[in-house]
Amino acid sequence: MLLFYIGDDDRYALDTKRVIEVVPTVTLQKLHGAPEYIPGLFNYRGHLVPAIDLCQMIQGKPARAYLSTRIVLVNCELPDTTESNGDILHGPLILGLIAERMTETLKKPETEFLSPSLKVDSTPYLGEIITDDRGMIQFLRVEHLLSETQKTYLLLPPAK
Repeated sequence: MLLFYIGDDDRYALDTKRVIEVVPTVTLQKLHGAPEYIPGLFNYRGHLVPAIDLCQMIQGKPARAYLSTRIVLVNCELPDTTESNGDILHGPLILGLIAERMTETLKKPETEFLSPSLKVDSTPYLGEIITDDRGMIQFLRVEHLLSETQKTYLLLPPAK
């Protein structure tokens, strides 16, 4: 798992099987009309990649500009969706996730994760929890970060 922080103390984890690369922050092209937690797009090796600020999404505050604030590029497997004109859009989609203090990894079996007794419908991307000597770490489900509408909006049709 790749660990990162939201705010000063809240730790989260991503499955490293989804990680393509971790890169420094870059200048983003604003996506007008997008939610605040989608600050824009950037070019990654010829692909336009939407950036999601996890700090803004989870805590309502943008990620702070630390040297350890990074963009982690992840594969987000998406179901096939159909546009109104009938074109089928296919996953996977590459997403850039912005987070603070992205400097650690942790190797733990999935069997050690515990399901929280309280689930919040508005945050389906927050998954199971694991504990260590420094406290709790919550698993982030990349595939649930975006709503169906946002997936369709951000997923571009394949080149013809």
